[in-house]
Amino acid sequence: MTKHLKSNDNRGDPNVILPIPPLSSHAHAEREVYARFMRHLRNVPNNVMAIKILSAIQFTADMMDVGDSLIAKTLVDCGLRAPRQAFPSDYLEFIDRALMRSGWEVGGPSASAAELKAHWDDIGEDKFAAVRGEIVEATQVLFVET
Repeated sequence: MTKHLKSNDNRGDPNVILPIPPLSSHAHAEREVYARFMRHLRNVPNNVMAIKILSAIQFTADMMDVGDSLIAKTLVDCGLRAPRQAFPSDYLEFIDRALMRSGWEVGGPSASAAELKAHWDDIGEDKFAAVRGEIVEATQVLFVET
């Protein structure tokens, strides 16, 4: 039995699946995001794939003058699967909140978000990362005059 390699197989990091270009002829914005992301991904001077992905997401967002979360969502919809550290924190917050709802609720996870969560479970990501958020601590004392 021969193993057939796809064009998006990542031979360097088994925890990453790179996106594929959108097939729809109406997906012009998604194609532009994909093209800019993949073009920059090859040029990031780092050996850690998660850092390369995060850098490419941020670069694409800056070049298109949109938020990092929108770029990350578009790429996940195109099939990007990577560890949590490869995504911007605001996108992770969005995904974590969506995954706390059922698929039928308003604000629930999309199919690609559920597949990303399944990928995270497969590669051994922390299952409780969504509820282990940062502890907010008051650093200034507030005085109220009465």
